[in-house]
Amino acid sequence: MQFSEIIGQSQIKKHLTYSADNDRIAHAQLFVGSEGVGTLSMALAYAQYVLCKNTNGENQGGNPACNLKFEHNNHPDLHFAYPVATNQHVKKNPTSKYFAKEWKQFITEQAYGSLFDWYQLIGIDNKQGQIRVDEAAEIIKALSLKSYEGGYKIMLIWRAEKLNTAAANKLLKLIEEPNGKTLFILITESEEQIISTIRSRCQIVRFPPLPEIEIQKGLENRGLQREQAKRIAQQANGNFNKALDLINKNSEELIFEKWFVTWLRTAYKAKGNKAAITNLLLWSQDLAQSGRETQKKFLSFCTMLFRQALLCNYKAEDLLFYKPYSSDFQIKKLAPFIHDNNIVEITEALQKASIHIERNANAKIAFTDLSIQLTRLIHQKSKAVSKYP
Repeated sequence: MQFSEIIGQSQIKKHLTYSADNDRIAHAQLFVGSEGVGTLSMALAYAQYVLCKNTNGENQGGNPACNLKFEHNNHPDLHFAYPVATNQHVKKNPTSKYFAKEWKQFITEQAYGSLFDWYQLIGIDNKQGQIRVDEAAEIIKALSLKSYEGGYKIMLIWRAEKLNTAAANKLLKLIEEPNGKTLFILITESEEQIISTIRSRCQIVRFPPLPEIEIQKGLENRGLQREQAKRIAQQANGNFNKALDLINKNSEELIFEKWFVTWLRTAYKAKGNKAAITNLLLWSQDLAQSGRETQKKFLSFCTMLFRQALLCNYKAEDLLFYKPYSSDFQIKKLAPFIHDNNIVEITEALQKASIHIERNANAKIAFTDLSIQLTRLIHQKSKAVSKYP
C-alpha cells in the first residue's frame, strides 16, 4: 500500500513521513478513526515506508525488493493480529495465523473494509470476534525474534478494542518496553474500549471523516463519472467504504431500510393494538436470527436515519445525505415524529440495545424491549400529523 493510494488525510501522511524521516518514530501508536476513513490503509502504507526506508513522502526510493514484498503482502517483518472466532474450518483456539490467507485477501481488496466485512469473509457473522490471550502469546513470540532485514519489526493490531482483558494485560509490558526497533500500530474505532493502561502508552493519531471532495476524487480515480462520484460522495457521509458499497450496489442498506420501515410502522400502530404488538414480537424474533454484527450494524443504521429525520424536522435539508431506496419511504414524512423531546431517548435506547447485543444478550429480548420503548417514544409529545404514512 502506497501513500498515494490513500484517500485524503494529507496532514496525517505528513506527520508520519516526517517522524520516519527524522527517526522520531514512537514505539507504540494508536490510530483512531471511524469506518472508512483509512486507518488500516494508512497503517499499511506507514509500515511499508518505515520498513523499506522509503523517502520523499512516498513509498519510493528505498529498497525495491522490500517494496516488492509489500506488493505481495508477504514482508516477514510485518506481523498482524485481528479479531477472529471459530468457524467451520477452525474449531478451537482461533488465532490470526489460521486466517492469514483471508487477511491477505482482505487488505488487498478491502483495505477500507469494516469489521462486518471481515466477519463475513471468514464466516463468523453470527459470532463476536476477539483477540484472545493465545493471540497475545503469538505476538510476544513473533516479536522476540530478530528482524528478517535488520530493521524494524512492526506489529499491526487491527481493531485493538477487541483485545480481551487477559490478552491486553499480557501485552502491556511489551507495549511499554518493547525490544529495540519494535513498532506497535494499534487501530481502533472505539478508543474508550481500549484499557487505559495501553492507551496511555501510545501516541494517538486521530483520523477525521473524509471530506466529500476527497471521496469524490477517489471515486473518479476508480473510473466514475464526475456527477455520479459527487452524488455517491454526498451519501457516503465521510466513509469511503460506504462509497464503495454504493458503487457496487450493495443490497445491505436496502434490506436495512425495509426492516426499519416495517419496524417503525408496526411500532406506531402498536399503541393499544394487540395485533400490532404481536407483529412487533415476530419482527424481533426474525431480526434475532441474523448475525450479531448484522444486528449491530442495523442499529447503527437506525440511529443514522433518526438523526437525518431530526435534521429534516429542523429544516436543515443541506445536511441530509441519505437517499431512500423505496419511493414508499421518505425522510420528510418521518421528520415530524422525531424532535427534541424524544431524539435523545431514542438514540440512547438504540445504543443500549447495541451494547447488549455486543455482550451476547438474548437478541430477541433486546429487540422486543427496544420495540416497546419505540412504541412509546414515537408518540411522545408529537405535534405532527395524526397518521404515519
